[in-house]
Amino acid sequence: MRNTTVLVSGASIAGPAVAYWLSHYGATVTVVEKAPAPRTGGQAVDFKSTTHRTVLTRMGILDEVLANQTGGTDIAVVDRAGRRLATMPGEFTGGDIEITRGDLSRILVERSADCEYVYGDSITSLTETGDGMHVTFERAAPRTFDLVVGADGIHSAVRRLAFGPERDYVEHLGYYYALADLGVDGEPEMYNEPGRMVAIGGTKSPAFFVFASGELSYDRYDTAAMSRVLADAYRGGGWRIPELIARLPHADDVYLDSISRMAMDGYSRGRVALLGDAAYGNTLGGFGTGLAVVGAYVLAGELNRAGGDHTVAFDRYTAAFRRYAAVSRKGNAGGFLAPRTKLGLRARNLMLRSGGLMGAMMKVTDRFANDIDLPDYAR
Repeated sequence: MRNTTVLVSGASIAGPAVAYWLSHYGATVTVVEKAPAPRTGGQAVDFKSTTHRTVLTRMGILDEVLANQTGGTDIAVVDRAGRRLATMPGEFTGGDIEITRGDLSRILVERSADCEYVYGDSITSLTETGDGMHVTFERAAPRTFDLVVGADGIHSAVRRLAFGPERDYVEHLGYYYALADLGVDGEPEMYNEPGRMVAIGGTKSPAFFVFASGELSYDRYDTAAMSRVLADAYRGGGWRIPELIARLPHADDVYLDSISRMAMDGYSRGRVALLGDAAYGNTLGGFGTGLAVVGAYVLAGELNRAGGDHTVAFDRYTAAFRRYAAVSRKGNAGGFLAPRTKLGLRARNLMLRSGGLMGAMMKVTDRFANDIDLPDYAR
């Protein structure tokens, strides 16, 4: 792939992961990211079972990921008075390996340091020509690349430009989640009211909110606007919710987005391929990061195996990955984390108190995480 140039949109997890592999195979890679600088912190993400560990090992980053892991910690589910009702096991929420999104992103960016990273810019148009993709940017001068990879999240600009409007591919699942750095320490605790949940405490962990809602309209790049949406959603809440909402205007960082699934028959069109949440959706079921890293490995591996021929490689990528990514089309963690009724909350807590039921759920997640015949592209 030594004469292949690739533009990757998105520098969170999927983008730097595929940039690493493409560069490893000899491609010249540019990564463009809308944010003005690398993002630090963020929620904990996790890896599960053999397949995820295998890819991390082949990337040469397993030891570094382990050295930065936060460690899945049990979360006490409490009532309004702070009394423990149940326990969310750390091995369920944190998988085999848990690490903050910011730390994982930093590791991946460092490992792909020979790629060109451009922050504070975004793609505004994609035009396929006879020999490449002509790309215009919000700030930089136009350039032409052989291939473009959209790893820019559920609201992917690349998907919109190459495939069509977001509404044609993204299905809102009736829930939103939010992360806010509110400076709350202490032991991890989780509190529910029908249709809303908040979890606080733990190492490097921002406050985590999940609430039921129809589709909302707000500026995803306006921290104050997202804080107002969150405050409205939790107005009148009990436990420590008034304290947390009062801290929102002073938060260092607030992130709010929908829990959504994708409805796509394939992950490529012409010289453009999609990866991570842009392709598979974000159902908050604990599989998004693993899907992104494994998907990056498969996409780059198939391109290398095909000698850079995207017409062959992209079809192989979709064929190899569609069943594995199906877990993102089935789940919706919103209903588990924030049941809409008191009866649903009691049933969820009863499940958490049942070791047998939780054990069965964790076995199912392990099966999903390993449900792919992972090629060894080095051979």
